[in-house]
Order: sequence, then structure tokens, then C-alpha cells
Amino acid sequence: MPRNPGVSSRKAPKQARSNALVAAVLDAAIQVLEAEGAHRFTTARVAERAGVSVGSLYQYFPNKAAILFRLQSDEWRRTSALLRDILEDRAAAPSARLRTLVHAFIRSECEEAAIRIALGDAAPLYRDAPEAREAHAESAQIVQAFLRESAPRLGDGQRLLAGDLMKATLSGAGSSFSAVPRTPGEINAYADALADMLCAYLDHLAGGG
Repeated sequence: MPRNPGVSSRKAPKQARSNALVAAVLDAAIQVLEAEGAHRFTTARVAERAGVSVGSLYQYFPNKAAILFRLQSDEWRRTSALLRDILEDRAAAPSARLRTLVHAFIRSECEEAAIRIALGDAAPLYRDAPEAREAHAESAQIVQAFLRESAPRLGDGQRLLAGDLMKATLSGAGSSFSAVPRTPGEINAYADALADMLCAYLDHLAGGG
């Protein structure tokens, strides 16, 4: 059975009007996802919500998987930008950068919980796509560069393991914690506790693991 066919956009918009149409489709897609969930998500519902014809939508997105993948790709790009902006800021100590990242990530997970859960349900449509592997590889490279700087005594194998553990812990904790609505105070307290744990681990790694 074919796996993940057609997850990329059909073509890239080149004019302001086309950009506006794509933006309207993506905004509508988010609304449909939040209201209906991934299992009732269709191109017809998105087109209706966006106020465009299905034919116009198909000019840029050949199927619903392409729309969902674009939303997920945008989220991956935002996550990579967050990692890069914080972890590559050498004006701050590594532990301070990690603490800032934890707070920013947990806050983002809580703010975007509904769309993240819906995209998680849709993941089988595109999780094995080459673009998905590239996005995960990019974030892994950013974390690895951070660990090379902050824990230079680690061997390659130790550093790869540490990076996987840190990413899995942050992702899993964020997903679990944001599954129900949280107050700002709860978010701050949880992020502080998670940052304490990850910063202690980073200190351990900096000492040679």
C-alpha cells in the first residue's frame, strides 16, 4: 500500500492574491481541526470555511494530507526557530538557555494544545514523509550543537543519547501536561520543575556524563 502520497503542496503561491488564498485556507484548516478533529477533517469543510471553491484549494493542496502536512511543517519550523534562537544565544550560560527553552516550549504547548492534538491524530498521513525526517533531523542537529558546546567531554554516542533523551522528555512532558487547560501559575511551576530536572542532567553531562 502506498505510504504518505502527496503530502507536499502542489505549487507555491507567487502573487499577493495567491498568498492570501493560501493563508485563508490554512486559517480555515486550523478552525476545522479545532472544531471537528482530524477524523472529520475534509478539503470540502476547509474550502467552505475559507470561502473558496474546492477547485481553488486544489491548486495549492492536492488533498487533505497536504493541508495537514503544511500545518505540521509550519509547526516544525517554529519549533526549530525556537530551538535555534534560544540554544544558539551564547550571551547566556547553557543552563540559562535550557531553562528559557523549557519555559517557552511548555507555554507554547499549552497555547496550541488543540491544534497539536489534532495534528497528532493526523500524523499517520505524513509521519514517514522525507520532509518529516528532515524536520526532525534539523532539530536534532541544533540540540547536538548545543550539547557539543555545553558538554564537550561527551563522546558522540553519549551526546546522541543525551540529545534524544532531552528531546523526548521535553516533548512527552509538554504533550502530557498540556492535555488539559492550565493556568499561567501552573504552567510556570511545571516549567520550573522540568527545567530544574533537565538543567541538573545538563550539569551532569558537562562533568563528563
